Amino acid sequence: MKKSGAWIGAGIWVFAGFISTGWAAQDGKLPAPAKPSLTVTVAQPQTGNLPQKISANGNLAAWQEAVIGAEANGLKVTEVRVNVGDRVQKGDVLATLQADTLRAELAQAEASLAEAAASAQEAKVQADRARSLQQQGFFSPAQLSQALAAEASALARVQSVRALVQLQNLRLSQTQVRAPDAGVISSRQATVGSVVGVGTELFRLIRQGRIEWRAEVTAAEIGRITLGAPVQVTAASGQQLQGKVRMVAPSVDAQTRNALVYVDLPAQTGSARAGMFAKGEITLGQSPALTVPQTAVVVRDGFSYVYTLGADQKVSQVKVQTGRQSGDRVEVLGGLKSDARVVASGGAFLNHGDTVRVVDAAAPAAAAK
Repeated sequence: MKKSGAWIGAGIWVFAGFISTGWAAQDGKLPAPAKPSLTVTVAQPQTGNLPQKISANGNLAAWQEAVIGAEANGLKVTEVRVNVGDRVQKGDVLATLQADTLRAELAQAEASLAEAAASAQEAKVQADRARSLQQQGFFSPAQLSQALAAEASALARVQSVRALVQLQNLRLSQTQVRAPDAGVISSRQATVGSVVGVGTELFRLIRQGRIEWRAEVTAAEIGRITLGAPVQVTAASGQQLQGKVRMVAPSVDAQTRNALVYVDLPAQTGSARAGMFAKGEITLGQSPALTVPQTAVVVRDGFSYVYTLGADQKVSQVKVQTGRQSGDRVEVLGGLKSDARVVASGGAFLNHGDTVRVVDAAAPAAAAK
């Protein structure tokens, strides 16, 4: 029994010594370090100027829309020369009205003018003769006065009938409905055969084909917007337009507490149309910002994170607050030091404390060649 107990004690001592020296002591090697979980590239935050912008929504509208109506009363439309979408120049004839009656009235007025002119000529001759005879003593002052009055009345009659001729010419010209300015026809109510009255709307015209963006901004943003500020507008059709702020509304809507900003856009081209919804960005200027590559920002659970690299090649997850974006860079408002080394790519596959292997960003491109 004593001998077997001694053997058991010796076995325990040998096993304990084996554990204390470790399994690796058998071949003389130390434990291997942790292997890198991922190969990454790193970058350092950069400080530069980024544009300050205000994002807004609004509608596209006609810069100015002219209502073209009938000026003559009770005339029938005989011809319509344009349709919706047509481009016209100032003075182009858009529609014609029946003019037979007005031509007859003009001819009658011209005949009356000729008659009045003849009567005025005869009255002038009589007045000149009366002056001569009165100087010779053959006409009394009363007779001379009567002749001069007849001459003045005849001249007034001529002026009255001449004005009537001008009026008839004007009415006749109104049978041709003309464009008051160059632009695009946006609406047409004129129909051949219809009888129109004074003021009846026949067409609507977008003056010069220009449209504008009416953006809604909050009351707090009004003071930051300056006249002439550049604006990039994206219409619902996808077309992008470059414009400038023309005017900021002098009042704020009492219900929404928003104000309108009027942005001038180039002449209507492409797929953008008045009445479309559009969104845009108003540029206010530039300010310095700390930025990182967009690929360095990882979004998890609604929060933004970046991974910074330590001296031991281990990464730390850092929660940051992002701001503006310009190209492939994102502004970091807080949570990151300017001298930190940030994982530029591959952060979506990392966890806090992972060991990584860093390679030069140009290495993969060189290897690909």
